[in-house]
Amino acid sequence: MGVTEDAALALLDTAVAAMGGQQREGQHEMARQVTKAIDEGRHLLVQAGTGTGKSLAYLVPLIAHAQTSDRPAVVATATLALQAQIVGRDIPRLLEAVNPELERPIDVALVKGRSNYLCRHKLEGGFPADEPAEGALFALGEDTAVAHPGAGPTTQLGREVARLREWAEETETGDRDDLVPGVSDRAWRQVSVTALECLGAQKCPFAAECFSELARKHGTEADIVVTNHAMLAINAFEGLNVLPEYDVVVVDEAHELADRVTGAVSAQLSSQMIQAAASSARRHCSIPVDALHTAAAALEVSLTSAPTGLLARGLNEEQAQDIALVRDACRVALSDSKPGEAQASDGGRQVARSRLLALVEVCERLLGAEANREVVWVTRTGPPDPVTGFSAPDDSGPAMLHIAPLNVGGRLREGLFDGHTVVLTSATLAIGSAFEPTAGGLGLLGGGAPSWTGVDVGSPFDYPRQGMLYVARHLPKPGRSVSPEALDELEALLTASHGGALCLFSSRRAAEDAAHELRGRIDETILCQGESSMSALVKQFSAEPDTCLFGTMSLWQGVDVPGQSCRLVVIDRIPFPRPDDPLMTARSRAVAQAGGNGFMSVSATHAAVRLAQGAGRLIRSTADRGVVAVLDSRLATERYGAFLRSALPPLWSTTERNIVLGALGRLAQAG
Repeated sequence: MGVTEDAALALLDTAVAAMGGQQREGQHEMARQVTKAIDEGRHLLVQAGTGTGKSLAYLVPLIAHAQTSDRPAVVATATLALQAQIVGRDIPRLLEAVNPELERPIDVALVKGRSNYLCRHKLEGGFPADEPAEGALFALGEDTAVAHPGAGPTTQLGREVARLREWAEETETGDRDDLVPGVSDRAWRQVSVTALECLGAQKCPFAAECFSELARKHGTEADIVVTNHAMLAINAFEGLNVLPEYDVVVVDEAHELADRVTGAVSAQLSSQMIQAAASSARRHCSIPVDALHTAAAALEVSLTSAPTGLLARGLNEEQAQDIALVRDACRVALSDSKPGEAQASDGGRQVARSRLLALVEVCERLLGAEANREVVWVTRTGPPDPVTGFSAPDDSGPAMLHIAPLNVGGRLREGLFDGHTVVLTSATLAIGSAFEPTAGGLGLLGGGAPSWTGVDVGSPFDYPRQGMLYVARHLPKPGRSVSPEALDELEALLTASHGGALCLFSSRRAAEDAAHELRGRIDETILCQGESSMSALVKQFSAEPDTCLFGTMSLWQGVDVPGQSCRLVVIDRIPFPRPDDPLMTARSRAVAQAGGNGFMSVSATHAAVRLAQGAGRLIRSTADRGVVAVLDSRLATERYGAFLRSALPPLWSTTERNIVLGALGRLAQAG
């Protein structure tokens, strides 16, 4: 017998009253719909606008459900920020409010990927580095402490690793996010392992104390497990039981699910990866690796003439033969490197074999790509930048093969929706009133698709009174960079508003160029993504009402800055996928071949959801007022503009420049 709607709503009212909040019609309706979906075992897509309080609206039904279920429920988010908010703030406050009304206490567990936790075996030297200079203690600066006792490590990396070793003695979770202040990725790699590198509970001498295993054990005993989309995908598609058996899952930030799942199940292959695996096998397993080096060289040659981008016709005969050569060489190396009983806990051998096994798997996928409807493409990058460490695209660089599913809908249908009750929620799931564009990408349309219900519970905000949507219709169609006319328009907007602007750009280069140009034109402070950590930039932007923040896609969603500090959101262009994005190109072609409109089904739908996410940064509370300004005239002039606008919050709309500049001036004075 499931929980009744009345009981769930009564629990929600108790929580809201105890937390000092106000009843919201949309929150009530969402809690009712989620409860009904759980009780009836049906799938639900629920769009809940900003300010609805959707976390409480699904957590309360899950808590009520836990009182009668012997299986945990799962909450999966796209971002670590929301995951931390749910575990660190929302659930503790909620449980404190409703505990007196519950029949028994509710236990909550946080489950992440293995690499997010300290590895005790690696800390004790169980996973020797492939190259002595990359990770050995002396290379980390600890040689100074040996030569000059008391001096301590001399390098930043050495100091970070030393601090991690000290923290390992006192932490109860081993969770990287619990380490404050944090450390660099390079330092963290010295004390953590990936799932492929892990020896496993049967072989690891530290299994009983393993932070990752303890977190997963807690998950099997918990009532609610909080995780991320990638873990959900791995659990569903990879055959790895990284999550406990569950009956209900709520997918928050569900507009990201298809992309996150695609990322989680994508794979790569390059000559450099094969060479690295060969070196690791030789070093840790003491086996001959000439065949691996030969296969790597052959693959590099056969990829030399491969065009960068989508391989529309798939692999040619020579490439397929060389990939088969790599696969066979890896299989031989795996056979030669089987550990004896005394080597079962040899971490170095495990890492080497894991690399070989991963190569076998990606080779098999590449060879079966056409039959399995997977997409293959080539990228090339230059050497890493000495300052940033990032590698830029470079057509003269070494080639890397990529493979990803053409569509993850079928996999989601089998691995996620079959056998579970799934609730998907976001502020941007529907375009206009239609959920079908999102549902199609998730495998919920077509023959054999499971039934589902779509509900929009609205938003507590009065968008037409609280905000304007300004489309700069007079500007030229955007090119590769921000045009002089767009920069002039941006200057006028920022001058009128006296700052307080979040400016969202389609590329890092565009954001940096615009920031450089506008810093010489306006008096207000301009912050730019990449100049500091994202959290530090957002914190400063929030604290200084006249400061501007320029950035890219990571700022398009998840930034929550209510009040006067964000009274203007500027979007430089419609966020269509890159024209050379191989996966989007392949998906558009597949839709067109099936008789549909590939552009509208793929590119325009992708852009509509992200445009809505960007515009959603403006109104974050009932007291907020402001303007969303789009510098892409196509939103007003092209036929698809109406489709894109239908996904946006219903702001009062205009293309009149003077009206907007006057409104911004009044907003600045009011602050």
